[in-house]
Amino acid sequence: MYNNNNSNNNSFNLSNMPQSFITNDEFLSNRCIWVNGPVIVGAGPSGLAVAAGLKNQGVPFIILERANCIASLWQNRTYDRLKLHLPKQFCQLPNFPFPEDFPEYPTKYQFITYLESYAKQFDINPRFNETVQSAKYDETFGFWRIKTISSSDSSFCEVEYICRWLVVATGENAEKIEPEFEGLQHFEGNVMHAGDYKSGASYRGKRVLVVGCGNSGMEVSLDLCNHNAKPSMVVRSSVHVLPREVLGKSTFQLAVLMMKYFPLWLVDKILLILARLILGNVEKYGLKRPPTGPIELKNTEGKTPVLDIGALQKIRSGDIKLVNGQVLELDSVVLATGYRSNVPSWLKENEFFSENGIPKNPFPNGWKGKTGLYAVGFTKRGLSGASLDAMSVALDIAKSWKEETKQKKKSIASRQRRCISHF
Repeated sequence: MYNNNNSNNNSFNLSNMPQSFITNDEFLSNRCIWVNGPVIVGAGPSGLAVAAGLKNQGVPFIILERANCIASLWQNRTYDRLKLHLPKQFCQLPNFPFPEDFPEYPTKYQFITYLESYAKQFDINPRFNETVQSAKYDETFGFWRIKTISSSDSSFCEVEYICRWLVVATGENAEKIEPEFEGLQHFEGNVMHAGDYKSGASYRGKRVLVVGCGNSGMEVSLDLCNHNAKPSMVVRSSVHVLPREVLGKSTFQLAVLMMKYFPLWLVDKILLILARLILGNVEKYGLKRPPTGPIELKNTEGKTPVLDIGALQKIRSGDIKLVNGQVLELDSVVLATGYRSNVPSWLKENEFFSENGIPKNPFPNGWKGKTGLYAVGFTKRGLSGASLDAMSVALDIAKSWKEETKQKKKSIASRQRRCISHF
């Protein structure tokens, strides 16, 4: 067994481990690391927030990340024009506000800079290029066993981490959803997911079909318009479109304020009236509204309303064409079809997480499972929800870790006293 001695991991001496645990042949066949604290899987905003909370509590940890950087979704799978959809005060991580000179809606590059500063501030050093293959709770010994493939240049190494606590922080958007379409295999043009789309600069004059009418689909279509492409957008499901701001104030901020005084159904009603007054009747352009209100739909199904930043005007003018069922001549297709959790592919557990990789208990009770299992970043409430869960997880683990550490110290002191008494 390998003892890791970096700052994130106060490793136990082998003499502290049960003898039957150490001599298990399966453990000895791989490189094993005992972690005196939790293992966090995922170095996105959720994982970083948990790590910072643990640092403040003096709890050692290891954070594993399959990519070669923090916040890989933001760094590698977002388009250039992306900005935070909500004001920065609703997107900041615990104990670290955004710089005052950042705009109300920071760009993706500013947000990445903020996250890198966050990791530096709390001395968080993830283990990059480590892909978790499986995580399973060992009922016999009462530990989590996390098996990874660690890649460095052209070499690969299997590693097994042993720990008492496991924090799943891979989030709701770990894998791209790329649906199959009839005839797509015969299409000779370019097909890509919105996660691989960067800019419309290379699409000038091209006929582009954008599949999906959520925030990504709307923004990609707008970006294509701004680069003189010819976008069409597939609209097959209903969608709420709200103004990003009302009288200079964030619509989200207004909703949060109203929720303090009014029931949810009334807040939804007011938001829809405001949207009608500011944006007009969007249904006449082919954007059908769902029967459930925007906030209730977000809370129950995780479907985020579109916050319009200019795409609706392009739809009105015909620069963005809405299509459904037509036959089109196209040069390219962009799949703005979203993402999903990848938890079922590696976590061998079926009580806490559902089949689609989301905790079964809804927010605010979906952060803690049994046997030291935790989840962060699955609230369907964005960065603010993830931050709340991260603080709860860090405090809960810190409490358990300190109690166990105290008991171990008492046990060691007791053994020392017994040894002294024999002289």
